[in-house]
Amino acid sequence: MNFKKLDQYTELYGVLGNPVRHSLGPIMHNAAFSHKGINAVYLAFESNDIEGAVKGMRSLGIKGMSVTIPHKESVMPLLDEIDPLAREIGAVNTIVNENNKLTGYNTDATGALRALSDVIQVNGKLCVILGAGGAARAIGYILNKNSADLMIANRSAERGKALSSALNATFIRLEEVLDVEIDILINTTSVGMSPNTEFSPVSEDVLKPGMTVMDIIYNPGTTKLLHLASQKGCNIVNGLSMFINQGAEQFRLWTGKDAPVDVMKKVVEEYLYKR
Repeated sequence: MNFKKLDQYTELYGVLGNPVRHSLGPIMHNAAFSHKGINAVYLAFESNDIEGAVKGMRSLGIKGMSVTIPHKESVMPLLDEIDPLAREIGAVNTIVNENNKLTGYNTDATGALRALSDVIQVNGKLCVILGAGGAARAIGYILNKNSADLMIANRSAERGKALSSALNATFIRLEEVLDVEIDILINTTSVGMSPNTEFSPVSEDVLKPGMTVMDIIYNPGTTKLLHLASQKGCNIVNGLSMFINQGAEQFRLWTGKDAPVDVMKKVVEEYLYKR
């Protein structure tokens, strides 16, 4: 990013969540803006005040925002319009500000499906999703659309059952995961995310050879869960592919231009693997 080019015409974008300082969104999107010659900058905004943040986006003219944990659902009533896919999913991870009209989109679902499809076809497979937040809702929705057999495992039974009901899925408690013959296990929780990288959302006893294990966390590139899964002979899918795919769609929504996917992938990989 060439900061000498920042001036009074620089457009502002960002990622909103808590925690969010670990996000590689600024590295990825700033590289994309620079490559395309767009006078814009993308920053991290860590806040629990979703209503105040949305008001700030309007008043400051912030052009676009990524939305992450824990705001993907709570942001929806604060927006002017919701894209039909995001409304069906019930979660927003992208906001576009066009002439102070805020529209919410969801790019998580297609990003996750593309990442999984590189390794396994989900049709007819038993997929267990760990977590019951916005990302779980998006991924569960797209898996349902592609004829997967879906289970939701969550610590909070109330939230887990609510999501299971919305997705026509089966709810199980986290401790019951060990008793299920899983084809695809997907972690959508923040367990294992930097800086708390020593934790896994499930024990290694859950992991069986031939199982496909996906972790949507991309920092670190290989989480504790994926490390254990690899040792157990599982097929692993890290969060980087989903992150890049959903980010490329965000870039298109914000700018109307095709994203420089290779540039975005390269800069994130360099940060994760070559430090």
